[in-house]
Amino acid sequence: MTDIFEYLNKNGISYRRYDHEAVYTCEQADCLDIPDGSAKTKNLFLRDRKGRRHFLVTVGADKSVDIKALETLLGAKGLSFASSERLERHLGLHPGSVTLLGVINDRDCSVEVIIDRDLLKYDAMQCHPLVNTSTLVVSTEDVMKFLELTGHLPLILDVPGQENVPPVDKM
Repeated sequence: MTDIFEYLNKNGISYRRYDHEAVYTCEQADCLDIPDGSAKTKNLFLRDRKGRRHFLVTVGADKSVDIKALETLLGAKGLSFASSERLERHLGLHPGSVTLLGVINDRDCSVEVIIDRDLLKYDAMQCHPLVNTSTLVVSTEDVMKFLELTGHLPLILDVPGQENVPPVDKM
């Protein structure tokens, strides 16, 4: 496994690092005191029904992705969350630490990277450095440079969201 900090430094990718307690959800990450206007992100590691295609989908932390609509957009049947074993095998990551920077471990470029177009409105994005006990703020330009260096040219899409439906009270 590659040392992410060594790789970023060697390739001139700047970042600001914030160390913190482990976070596993976007709600927990919202409680962090990261002092700039960078995009908070959510990352979904998905697979198609047959397990032949894998996708790393990055959207804003507040977006609820409509996986059925995304499936149609990508021409991928039966999209679902990939197992922790697949996450480890393809990205070298553990649940709770999914990050765009994980593609550094996908040397075969078997994972397709999808970035929601809304994130490009921000000057910088927040990414875990392969663990969920730190957050890096990386300029959007440097995120794209990183993806290019790793051979992962992202597909920029208007990732479909779903409306937040209030829960129904059960009697």
